[in-house]
Amino acid sequence: MIDAEGFRANVGIILVNDAGHVFWGRRIGQNTWQFPQGGIKHHETPEQALFRELQEEVGLTCQDVELLGATQGWLRYMIPRRYLRRDRPPCIGQKQLWYLLRLTAGEERIRLDADGTPEFDAWRWVDYWAPLTQIVNFKREVYRLALEELAGRVPTSLAARPLQQRA
Repeated sequence: MIDAEGFRANVGIILVNDAGHVFWGRRIGQNTWQFPQGGIKHHETPEQALFRELQEEVGLTCQDVELLGATQGWLRYMIPRRYLRRDRPPCIGQKQLWYLLRLTAGEERIRLDADGTPEFDAWRWVDYWAPLTQIVNFKREVYRLALEELAGRVPTSLAARPLQQRA
């Protein structure tokens, strides 16, 4: 769904384990890493899109996770002109609702090829704040806002402190 301003409605997923680390996926065929995310279809609520994307990209179901929280509102970023797709309705950026999930199942349940068309070819657990130094520049501010807003809901004191304050 693209709104009147040209932003595509999207959900972002921060999947955290009990150690306070987050799932970090490498885009297939690229050397770029990101959180799972995906568009909201016309017939879906954001929460329905969240669980569809979780299944498609990570192979997990709602029974494998606990929903810890979501951002209060939409977080937006502009897509640089060189990345704009011309084969779809005009889209200048993404507006995202971010969800924080805790993995309650074993990590062996994570399957990047669950729907037959994987978006990631590798994954790893990283420090809660590490994505801020690794994400592509144009998404960095949205990641910062989402991580900061949701940090207090992570069930560990490790993630609650900004990286620069750690000893």
